[in-house]
Amino acid sequence: MRTRLLVVLVALALAVVAAFAVPLLAATAEQRTQQLVIARTADVDRFVVLAQQAVDTRDPAALVADAERYAQLYGEGVVIVDARRFPLVQAGGLTAADPAVRALVEAAMRNEPAPRVDRLDPWSAEPASFARPVGTGTRVSGVVVLRASVAAAAADVATRWGTIGAGAVLVAMVFVLLAVVLARWMVRPLHELETGVLAVAGGHRAHVPERAGPRELRSLAAEVNRMSEAVLEAAEQQHRLVADASHQLRNPMAALRLRVDSLAGRIKGDDSAYRATVAEVERLEKLLGGLLALALAESTATRVAAGGADEACDLASVLAERVDAWRPAAEDAGAVLVPPPGHDEPVTVRCPEGELAQILDVLLDNAVHYAGRGAKITTDWESGGSTATLVVADDGPGLSEEDRARATERFWRAGGEGAPRGTGLGLAIAHQQVRTRGGVLELRQALPHGLEVRVTLPLREVPG
Repeated sequence: MRTRLLVVLVALALAVVAAFAVPLLAATAEQRTQQLVIARTADVDRFVVLAQQAVDTRDPAALVADAERYAQLYGEGVVIVDARRFPLVQAGGLTAADPAVRALVEAAMRNEPAPRVDRLDPWSAEPASFARPVGTGTRVSGVVVLRASVAAAAADVATRWGTIGAGAVLVAMVFVLLAVVLARWMVRPLHELETGVLAVAGGHRAHVPERAGPRELRSLAAEVNRMSEAVLEAAEQQHRLVADASHQLRNPMAALRLRVDSLAGRIKGDDSAYRATVAEVERLEKLLGGLLALALAESTATRVAAGGADEACDLASVLAERVDAWRPAAEDAGAVLVPPPGHDEPVTVRCPEGELAQILDVLLDNAVHYAGRGAKITTDWESGGSTATLVVADDGPGLSEEDRARATERFWRAGGEGAPRGTGLGLAIAHQQVRTRGGVLELRQALPHGLEVRVTLPLREVPG
């Protein structure tokens, strides 16, 4: 935005400078041209008077002497002819035989106006010609032709244009400097507001300065700061509610579990109701554990966003350890859990070992219980660039595209006959933990069938 604003302001400033400079340049050139015309017209008028006297006295000596002195002084040619086109004076290298001079003489004999002198520019080099008839009334007794050099006048125009150009450049530089200052004054608060909004989105408080920029932006900065406080307070209250509720419910749940377990020896006959009660108690315990884990993951996200410790672990070793731990459960479920292929190089990801183990437990638990008997579960990892990707895939029934899009939502559970009754928090917790560490959790369709879960985590930078 700053660049676009600068372009607009600089273009406007240059347009304003050009709007003043261009007419001033033209006016300067016109003024110098008029000065040349007035001066040479006065010289021509003087020669006309002298020529009339020479014609009347039939003595051109004074006229010739004056014309030669003029030519020596100014370096300009003068030709004066009588009514018979006979040259009375030819000075400064200009002759009556010159076709251009003859054309001017004939036009003046017919009392036609002399050609207009074009406006001078710094690069003008063509001499200017002036012609006036000699005589009174309609009687023409001769013609004065003067060819004036424009070199000095063009040099004056160049000097004046240079001065105007330097002034225009100086003014343009001042305008550009003002545009830079103005753009910075206006755009810098916007960048700070953007940083503040991103800070709120990242889970920590915004500290946007409220004394920079226009009054409207200062008011907006104050509103963003207040919004940041309100949003974080609401988020902290939500986290505390979930955590407190989970903790407070653990004691009654533990007491309820003890009482239910104490009834095991007293149940006689049909114990289906007792078994259902035990199953519901176990489900409630898992649900409370999941809520507590989710609250912990969200609070960890806030801590990491605010600049928490950068913990790391070896992905390969954690994966191998969790696969060994889940192999008996997979065998009990009738599935085959294939260990990851060996990799020579270690890979260190920016995720604590405990969190990575929890993420793997969720993925392996889902694969073991949802893939079905006889399913094959494979694990692997790959690294490239600045990230490493963990892959857990199975050849079970998999999930539809719609179900894959909703699988990381809280309390969502896959349906279907015979599907285990989980809490619906496993993938939501794993998704939150992965996102907290700057990673991505993706669910894809495995080929030819099944589900593939890919967890991409950033690698820890090794100091050089």
